[in-house]
Amino acid sequence: MTKTGNNTSYPKEKIRILFLENISDSAVKNFRQHGYVKVEKITKALTEEELIEEIKDVHILGIRSKTMVTKKVLDAAKKLQAIGCFCIGVNQVDLKSATKNGVVVFNAPYSNTRSVAELVIGLSIMLIRRIPDKNKAAHEGIWNKDAKNSYELRGKTLGIVGYGNIGSQVSVLAEALGMKVIFYDVETKLPLGNAEDARSLKELLSRADVVTLHVPETAQTKNLINKNNLRYFKKGALLLNYARGEVVDLDALRKEIVEGNIGGAAIDVFPWEPEKNGDRFQSPLQDLPNVILTPHIGGSTEEAQANIGEDVSVKLFNYLEKGITFGSHTVPALALPPQEGSHRILHIHNNVPGVLSEINTQLSRNRINILGQYLKTNDAIGYVVLDVDKNISKNALELLKKVKATIKVRMLY
Repeated sequence: MTKTGNNTSYPKEKIRILFLENISDSAVKNFRQHGYVKVEKITKALTEEELIEEIKDVHILGIRSKTMVTKKVLDAAKKLQAIGCFCIGVNQVDLKSATKNGVVVFNAPYSNTRSVAELVIGLSIMLIRRIPDKNKAAHEGIWNKDAKNSYELRGKTLGIVGYGNIGSQVSVLAEALGMKVIFYDVETKLPLGNAEDARSLKELLSRADVVTLHVPETAQTKNLINKNNLRYFKKGALLLNYARGEVVDLDALRKEIVEGNIGGAAIDVFPWEPEKNGDRFQSPLQDLPNVILTPHIGGSTEEAQANIGEDVSVKLFNYLEKGITFGSHTVPALALPPQEGSHRILHIHNNVPGVLSEINTQLSRNRINILGQYLKTNDAIGYVVLDVDKNISKNALELLKKVKATIKVRMLY
Protein backbone atom coordinates (compact mmCIF):
# COMPACT_ATOMS: atom_id res chain seq x y z
CA MET A 1 0.00 0.00 0.00
CA THR A 2 2.89 2.35 -0.54
CA LYS A 3 2.09 5.59 -2.27
CA THR A 4 3.57 6.10 -5.73
CA GLY A 5 3.69 8.94 -8.17
CA ASN A 6 0.98 7.26 -10.28
CA ASN A 7 -1.29 6.76 -7.24
CA THR A 8 -1.69 3.13 -8.17
CA SER A 9 -1.93 2.01 -4.57
CA TYR A 10 -3.84 3.18 -1.54
CA PRO A 11 -2.09 6.21 0.04
CA LYS A 12 -0.53 5.57 3.45
CA GLU A 13 -2.14 8.65 4.94
CA LYS A 14 -5.59 7.14 4.30
CA ILE A 15 -4.88 3.77 5.91
CA ARG A 16 -6.61 3.55 9.29
CA ILE A 17 -4.83 1.57 12.01
CA LEU A 18 -6.53 0.73 15.31
CA PHE A 19 -4.52 -0.53 18.30
CA LEU A 20 -6.37 -1.86 21.34
CA GLU A 21 -5.39 -3.03 24.85
CA ASN A 22 -2.62 -0.51 25.41
CA ILE A 23 -0.27 -1.97 22.81
CA SER A 24 3.34 -0.83 23.18
CA ASP A 25 4.08 2.74 22.12
CA SER A 26 6.95 1.33 20.06
CA ALA A 27 4.40 -0.12 17.63
CA VAL A 28 2.61 3.22 17.30
CA LYS A 29 5.96 4.96 16.79
CA ASN A 30 7.01 2.42 14.15
CA PHE A 31 3.90 2.98 12.07
CA ARG A 32 4.09 6.75 12.26
CA GLN A 33 7.76 6.69 11.29
CA HIS A 34 6.77 4.63 8.22
CA GLY A 35 4.31 7.33 7.14
CA TYR A 36 1.08 5.92 8.55
CA VAL A 37 -0.58 8.88 10.25
CA LYS A 38 -4.05 7.51 11.04
CA VAL A 39 -2.98 5.46 14.05
CA GLU A 40 -5.44 5.29 16.94
CA LYS A 41 -4.59 3.69 20.29
CA ILE A 42 -7.21 2.61 22.84
CA THR A 43 -6.00 1.36 26.22
CA LYS A 44 -8.74 -1.22 26.83
CA ALA A 45 -10.26 -4.21 25.06
CA LEU A 46 -13.53 -3.69 23.19
CA THR A 47 -16.66 -5.79 23.36
CA GLU A 48 -17.93 -7.48 20.22
CA GLU A 49 -20.55 -4.79 19.75
CA GLU A 50 -18.06 -1.97 20.26
CA LEU A 51 -15.55 -3.55 17.90
CA ILE A 52 -18.13 -4.07 15.16
CA GLU A 53 -18.82 -0.34 15.28
CA GLU A 54 -15.16 0.69 15.37
CA ILE A 55 -13.79 -1.69 12.73
CA LYS A 56 -15.91 -0.67 9.74
CA ASP A 57 -13.25 1.63 8.27
CA VAL A 58 -10.17 -0.03 9.78
CA HIS A 59 -7.48 -1.52 7.52
CA ILE A 60 -5.12 -2.82 10.25
CA LEU A 61 -6.21 -4.02 13.70
CA GLY A 62 -3.76 -4.53 16.56
CA ILE A 63 -4.84 -6.47 19.65
CA ARG A 64 -3.46 -8.39 22.60
CA SER A 65 -5.17 -11.31 24.34
CA LYS A 66 -8.50 -9.95 25.61
CA THR A 67 -10.14 -8.62 22.44
CA MET A 68 -12.20 -11.33 20.77
CA VAL A 69 -12.28 -11.02 16.99
CA THR A 70 -15.35 -13.08 16.12
CA LYS A 71 -17.03 -14.00 12.85
CA LYS A 72 -19.48 -11.12 13.33
CA VAL A 73 -16.60 -8.68 13.75
CA LEU A 74 -14.77 -9.99 10.68
CA ASP A 75 -17.90 -9.91 8.54
CA ALA A 76 -18.34 -6.25 9.48
CA ALA A 77 -14.70 -5.42 8.70
CA LYS A 78 -15.03 -4.84 4.96
CA LYS A 79 -11.75 -2.92 4.67
CA LEU A 80 -9.67 -5.02 7.06
CA GLN A 81 -6.43 -6.33 5.54
CA ALA A 82 -4.55 -7.71 8.54
CA ILE A 83 -4.70 -8.35 12.27
CA GLY A 84 -1.59 -8.07 14.41
CA CYS A 85 -1.79 -10.04 17.66
CA PHE A 86 0.80 -8.32 19.87
CA CYS A 87 1.17 -11.41 22.06
CA ILE A 88 2.03 -15.11 21.79
CA GLY A 89 -1.35 -16.65 21.01
CA VAL A 90 -3.99 -16.20 18.30
CA ASN A 91 -6.88 -18.08 19.92
CA GLN A 92 -8.72 -14.76 20.44
CA VAL A 93 -9.22 -14.54 16.66
CA ASP A 94 -11.68 -16.68 14.69
CA LEU A 95 -9.01 -17.92 12.29
CA LYS A 96 -11.48 -19.80 10.11
CA SER A 97 -13.49 -16.65 9.45
CA ALA A 98 -10.33 -14.56 9.02
CA THR A 99 -9.12 -17.03 6.39
CA LYS A 100 -12.47 -16.99 4.61
CA ASN A 101 -12.34 -13.18 4.50
CA GLY A 102 -8.74 -13.09 3.30
CA VAL A 103 -7.48 -11.32 6.44
CA VAL A 104 -3.86 -12.00 7.35
CA VAL A 105 -3.23 -12.75 11.06
CA PHE A 106 0.21 -12.33 12.60
CA ASN A 107 1.51 -12.78 16.15
CA ALA A 108 4.80 -12.75 18.08
CA PRO A 109 5.38 -16.32 19.26
CA TYR A 110 8.95 -15.80 20.49
CA SER A 111 9.25 -12.21 21.66
CA ASN A 112 8.34 -12.60 25.34
CA THR A 113 9.81 -16.08 25.86
CA ARG A 114 12.63 -14.93 28.12
CA SER A 115 10.38 -12.71 30.25
CA VAL A 116 7.97 -15.56 31.02
CA ALA A 117 10.74 -18.07 31.63
CA GLU A 118 12.56 -15.81 34.09
CA LEU A 119 9.36 -15.13 36.02
CA VAL A 120 8.55 -18.83 36.27
CA ILE A 121 11.96 -19.54 37.78
CA GLY A 122 11.68 -16.60 40.16
CA LEU A 123 8.24 -17.65 41.35
CA SER A 124 9.39 -21.24 41.82
CA ILE A 125 12.03 -19.94 44.24
CA MET A 126 9.46 -17.77 46.02
CA LEU A 127 7.03 -20.66 46.46
CA ILE A 128 9.50 -23.32 47.52
CA ARG A 129 10.85 -20.90 50.16
CA ARG A 130 7.27 -19.94 51.17
CA ILE A 131 8.10 -16.28 50.70
CA PRO A 132 4.44 -15.21 50.14
CA ASP A 133 3.51 -16.27 53.69
CA LYS A 134 6.59 -14.67 55.27
CA ASN A 135 6.04 -11.48 53.28
CA LYS A 136 2.39 -11.29 54.39
CA ALA A 137 3.36 -11.84 58.03
CA ALA A 138 6.02 -9.12 57.88
CA HIS A 139 3.53 -6.63 56.43
CA GLU A 140 1.19 -7.50 59.29
CA GLY A 141 3.92 -6.81 61.83
CA ILE A 142 4.68 -10.47 62.60
CA TRP A 143 8.29 -11.69 62.71
CA ASN A 144 8.40 -15.23 61.34
CA LYS A 145 12.02 -16.37 60.96
CA ASP A 146 12.23 -20.13 60.48
CA ALA A 147 13.33 -22.71 57.92
CA LYS A 148 10.39 -25.09 58.26
CA ASN A 149 9.07 -26.26 54.86
CA SER A 150 11.52 -23.97 53.02
CA TYR A 151 13.74 -25.63 50.44
CA GLU A 152 16.24 -24.97 47.66
CA LEU A 153 15.37 -25.60 44.03
CA ARG A 154 18.71 -27.34 43.55
CA GLY A 155 18.18 -31.09 43.36
CA LYS A 156 14.41 -30.81 42.93
CA THR A 157 12.51 -32.08 39.88
CA LEU A 158 10.80 -29.60 37.59
CA GLY A 159 7.99 -30.97 35.44
CA ILE A 160 7.26 -28.90 32.31
CA VAL A 161 3.94 -29.52 30.58
CA GLY A 162 4.34 -28.17 27.04
CA TYR A 163 7.93 -28.11 25.77
CA GLY A 164 7.65 -25.33 23.21
CA ASN A 165 9.42 -21.98 23.01
CA ILE A 166 8.80 -21.01 26.64
CA GLY A 167 8.87 -24.48 28.16
CA SER A 168 12.26 -25.26 26.64
CA GLN A 169 13.67 -21.91 27.82
CA VAL A 170 12.45 -22.65 31.36
CA SER A 171 14.18 -26.02 31.04
CA VAL A 172 17.56 -24.42 30.31
CA LEU A 173 17.29 -21.94 33.19
CA ALA A 174 16.15 -24.62 35.63
CA GLU A 175 19.08 -26.90 34.80
CA ALA A 176 21.44 -23.99 35.40
CA LEU A 177 20.08 -23.86 38.97
CA GLY A 178 20.75 -27.55 39.49
CA MET A 179 17.21 -28.85 38.94
CA LYS A 180 16.37 -32.15 37.29
CA VAL A 181 14.02 -31.46 34.37
CA ILE A 182 11.34 -33.70 32.92
CA PHE A 183 8.77 -32.63 30.35
CA TYR A 184 5.61 -33.85 28.65
CA ASP A 185 4.37 -32.75 25.25
CA VAL A 186 1.82 -34.26 22.88
CA GLU A 187 4.35 -33.77 20.06
CA THR A 188 7.81 -35.31 19.92
CA LYS A 189 10.32 -32.69 21.06
CA LEU A 190 14.11 -32.73 21.20
CA PRO A 191 15.23 -32.45 24.84
CA LEU A 192 17.64 -29.64 25.68
CA GLY A 193 20.53 -30.37 28.02
CA ASN A 194 19.76 -33.29 30.30
CA ALA A 195 15.97 -32.92 30.23
CA GLU A 196 13.98 -36.15 30.01
CA ASP A 197 10.78 -36.81 28.10
CA ALA A 198 8.11 -38.23 30.42
CA ARG A 199 6.04 -41.04 28.91
CA SER A 200 2.74 -39.59 30.14
CA LEU A 201 1.25 -36.62 31.96
CA LYS A 202 0.51 -38.88 34.91
CA GLU A 203 4.17 -39.88 35.16
CA LEU A 204 5.31 -36.25 35.09
CA LEU A 205 2.83 -35.13 37.75
CA SER A 206 3.77 -37.99 40.06
CA ARG A 207 7.52 -37.26 39.83
CA ALA A 208 7.73 -33.45 39.86
CA ASP A 209 8.30 -31.24 42.88
CA VAL A 210 7.34 -28.21 40.78
CA VAL A 211 4.93 -28.38 37.82
CA THR A 212 4.81 -25.52 35.31
CA LEU A 213 2.32 -25.30 32.44
CA HIS A 214 3.15 -23.94 28.98
CA VAL A 215 0.43 -25.25 26.66
CA PRO A 216 -1.94 -23.48 24.25
CA GLU A 217 -5.67 -23.20 24.89
CA THR A 218 -7.37 -25.98 22.94
CA ALA A 219 -10.24 -28.39 23.48
CA GLN A 220 -7.66 -30.93 24.65
CA THR A 221 -6.02 -28.63 27.22
CA LYS A 222 -9.19 -27.18 28.75
CA ASN A 223 -9.23 -28.20 32.45
CA LEU A 224 -6.13 -30.29 31.80
CA ILE A 225 -5.26 -29.90 35.48
CA ASN A 226 -8.55 -31.05 37.02
CA LYS A 227 -9.51 -32.88 40.19
CA ASN A 228 -8.50 -36.21 38.69
CA ASN A 229 -5.03 -35.12 37.55
CA LEU A 230 -4.43 -33.15 40.74
CA ARG A 231 -4.53 -36.47 42.60
CA TYR A 232 -1.35 -37.55 40.82
CA PHE A 233 0.70 -34.64 42.22
CA LYS A 234 3.31 -35.38 44.86
CA LYS A 235 2.32 -34.33 48.37
CA GLY A 236 3.32 -30.67 48.75
CA ALA A 237 4.17 -30.14 45.08
CA LEU A 238 3.90 -26.66 43.57
CA LEU A 239 1.90 -25.63 40.49
CA LEU A 240 2.54 -22.69 38.17
CA ASN A 241 0.24 -21.69 35.32
CA TYR A 242 1.63 -19.04 32.99
CA ALA A 243 -0.08 -20.55 29.93
CA ARG A 244 -3.84 -20.10 29.49
CA GLY A 245 -6.65 -19.53 31.98
CA GLU A 246 -8.83 -22.47 30.97
CA VAL A 247 -6.08 -25.03 31.54
CA VAL A 248 -6.55 -25.33 35.33
CA ASP A 249 -9.74 -26.05 37.28
CA LEU A 250 -9.24 -23.39 39.96
CA ASP A 251 -11.97 -24.69 42.28
CA ALA A 252 -10.37 -28.12 42.29
CA LEU A 253 -6.95 -26.54 42.88
CA ARG A 254 -8.30 -24.54 45.82
CA LYS A 255 -9.59 -27.72 47.44
CA GLU A 256 -6.19 -29.43 47.12
CA ILE A 257 -4.36 -26.41 48.58
CA VAL A 258 -6.79 -26.09 51.51
CA GLU A 259 -6.40 -29.79 52.28
CA GLY A 260 -2.60 -29.48 52.18
CA ASN A 261 -2.05 -31.78 49.20
CA ILE A 262 -0.66 -28.99 46.97
CA GLY A 263 2.02 -26.90 48.68
CA GLY A 264 1.45 -23.67 46.77
CA ALA A 265 0.68 -22.12 43.40
CA ALA A 266 1.49 -19.19 41.14
CA ILE A 267 -1.26 -18.32 38.67
CA ASP A 268 -1.08 -15.57 36.05
CA VAL A 269 -3.99 -16.45 33.76
CA PHE A 270 -7.63 -17.00 34.61
CA PRO A 271 -10.83 -18.26 32.94
CA TRP A 272 -12.26 -14.78 33.33
CA GLU A 273 -10.14 -11.63 33.45
CA PRO A 274 -11.14 -7.96 33.85
CA GLU A 275 -11.18 -5.89 30.68
CA LYS A 276 -9.06 -3.03 32.01
CA ASN A 277 -6.84 -1.98 34.90
CA GLY A 278 -8.73 -1.04 38.03
CA ASP A 279 -11.65 -3.38 37.39
CA ARG A 280 -12.75 -5.77 40.14
CA PHE A 281 -11.02 -9.16 40.06
CA GLN A 282 -12.13 -12.32 41.84
CA SER A 283 -10.63 -15.81 42.03
CA PRO A 284 -11.21 -18.95 44.14
CA LEU A 285 -7.51 -18.81 45.03
CA GLN A 286 -7.60 -15.48 46.84
CA ASP A 287 -6.53 -15.47 50.51
CA LEU A 288 -4.90 -18.91 50.34
CA PRO A 289 -1.46 -19.61 51.89
CA ASN A 290 1.62 -19.70 49.64
CA VAL A 291 -0.33 -18.61 46.56
CA ILE A 292 0.85 -15.87 44.20
CA LEU A 293 -1.72 -14.35 41.83
CA THR A 294 -0.53 -12.02 39.07
CA PRO A 295 -2.66 -10.09 36.51
CA HIS A 296 -1.59 -11.79 33.26
CA ILE A 297 1.86 -10.20 33.29
CA GLY A 298 4.01 -13.19 32.32
CA GLY A 299 5.32 -11.39 29.25
CA SER A 300 4.84 -7.86 30.57
CA THR A 301 8.35 -6.47 30.66
CA GLU A 302 9.61 -3.39 28.86
CA GLU A 303 11.93 -5.61 26.82
CA ALA A 304 9.24 -8.10 25.82
CA GLN A 305 6.68 -5.47 24.85
CA ALA A 306 9.25 -3.59 22.77
CA ASN A 307 10.24 -6.86 21.06
CA ILE A 308 6.61 -7.73 20.38
CA GLY A 309 5.90 -4.25 19.05
CA GLU A 310 8.85 -4.52 16.68
CA ASP A 311 8.18 -8.12 15.60
CA VAL A 312 4.50 -7.70 14.73
CA SER A 313 5.00 -4.25 13.21
CA VAL A 314 7.65 -5.59 10.81
CA LYS A 315 5.36 -8.44 9.74
CA LEU A 316 2.54 -5.98 9.09
CA PHE A 317 4.84 -3.64 7.13
CA ASN A 318 6.10 -6.53 5.03
CA TYR A 319 2.56 -7.51 4.13
CA LEU A 320 1.27 -3.99 3.53
CA GLU A 321 4.20 -2.88 1.43
CA LYS A 322 5.64 -6.08 -0.11
CA GLY A 323 2.92 -8.74 0.09
CA ILE A 324 5.09 -10.96 2.32
CA THR A 325 3.00 -13.29 4.50
CA PHE A 326 5.62 -15.26 6.47
CA GLY A 327 4.26 -15.83 9.96
CA SER A 328 0.61 -15.67 8.87
CA HIS A 329 -1.91 -18.04 10.45
CA THR A 330 -4.47 -17.58 7.67
CA VAL A 331 -3.17 -16.53 4.25
CA PRO A 332 -0.47 -18.94 2.94
CA ALA A 333 3.14 -17.90 3.53
CA LEU A 334 4.92 -16.23 0.59
CA ALA A 335 7.99 -14.03 0.33
CA LEU A 336 9.44 -12.64 -2.86
CA PRO A 337 11.85 -9.90 -3.89
CA PRO A 338 10.63 -6.69 -5.57
CA GLN A 339 10.59 -6.67 -9.36
CA GLU A 340 11.98 -3.63 -11.17
CA GLY A 341 9.69 -1.92 -13.66
CA SER A 342 6.53 -3.59 -12.43
CA HIS A 343 3.47 -3.14 -10.28
CA ARG A 344 2.67 -5.81 -7.69
CA ILE A 345 -0.87 -7.14 -7.31
CA LEU A 346 -2.07 -9.46 -4.54
CA HIS A 347 -4.92 -11.85 -5.25
CA ILE A 348 -6.57 -13.92 -2.50
CA HIS A 349 -9.16 -16.46 -3.61
CA ASN A 350 -11.04 -19.54 -2.53
CA ASN A 351 -8.97 -22.65 -3.15
CA VAL A 352 -10.92 -24.16 -6.04
CA PRO A 353 -9.59 -25.65 -9.29
CA GLY A 354 -8.90 -23.38 -12.24
CA VAL A 355 -8.30 -20.01 -10.57
CA LEU A 356 -4.65 -19.63 -11.59
CA SER A 357 -5.48 -20.79 -15.09
CA GLU A 358 -8.25 -18.18 -15.33
CA ILE A 359 -5.89 -15.44 -14.07
CA ASN A 360 -3.30 -16.28 -16.70
CA THR A 361 -5.89 -16.63 -19.47
CA GLN A 362 -7.47 -13.24 -18.71
CA LEU A 363 -4.12 -11.47 -18.61
CA SER A 364 -2.88 -13.22 -21.75
CA ARG A 365 -6.01 -12.35 -23.73
CA ASN A 366 -5.51 -8.70 -22.84
CA ARG A 367 -1.81 -8.81 -23.72
CA ILE A 368 -0.69 -8.09 -20.16
CA ASN A 369 2.83 -9.29 -19.54
CA ILE A 370 3.47 -11.13 -16.26
CA LEU A 371 6.99 -10.37 -15.02
CA GLY A 372 6.73 -12.54 -11.91
CA GLN A 373 4.11 -14.83 -10.41
CA TYR A 374 3.94 -16.80 -7.16
CA LEU A 375 1.18 -19.02 -5.80
CA LYS A 376 0.70 -20.69 -2.42
CA THR A 377 -2.43 -22.45 -1.17
CA ASN A 378 -3.80 -24.02 1.97
CA ASP A 379 -6.97 -26.06 2.43
CA ALA A 380 -9.23 -23.01 2.28
CA ILE A 381 -7.67 -20.28 0.16
CA GLY A 382 -5.01 -19.49 -2.41
CA TYR A 383 -2.66 -16.51 -2.48
CA VAL A 384 -1.19 -15.22 -5.74
CA VAL A 385 1.38 -12.45 -6.00
CA LEU A 386 1.70 -10.98 -9.50
CA ASP A 387 4.26 -8.54 -10.85
CA VAL A 388 2.93 -7.00 -14.08
CA ASP A 389 4.01 -4.32 -16.54
CA LYS A 390 3.51 -0.84 -15.05
CA ASN A 391 1.89 0.57 -18.15
CA ILE A 392 -1.10 -1.79 -18.02
CA SER A 393 -1.33 -2.63 -14.33
CA LYS A 394 -4.69 -0.87 -13.84
CA ASN A 395 -6.25 -3.07 -16.49
CA ALA A 396 -4.77 -6.12 -14.79
CA LEU A 397 -6.24 -5.10 -11.44
CA GLU A 398 -9.74 -4.79 -12.89
CA LEU A 399 -9.46 -8.12 -14.68
CA LEU A 400 -8.36 -9.90 -11.50
CA LYS A 401 -11.32 -8.52 -9.58
CA LYS A 402 -13.59 -10.41 -11.98
CA VAL A 403 -11.87 -13.79 -11.57
CA LYS A 404 -14.16 -16.39 -10.04
CA ALA A 405 -13.70 -17.25 -6.36
CA THR A 406 -11.94 -13.93 -5.69
CA ILE A 407 -11.90 -12.81 -2.05
CA LYS A 408 -9.56 -9.81 -2.13
CA VAL A 409 -7.45 -8.02 -4.74
CA ARG A 410 -4.98 -5.29 -3.85
CA MET A 411 -2.32 -3.34 -5.71
CA LEU A 412 0.81 -2.62 -3.68
CA TYR A 413 2.96 -0.40 -5.91
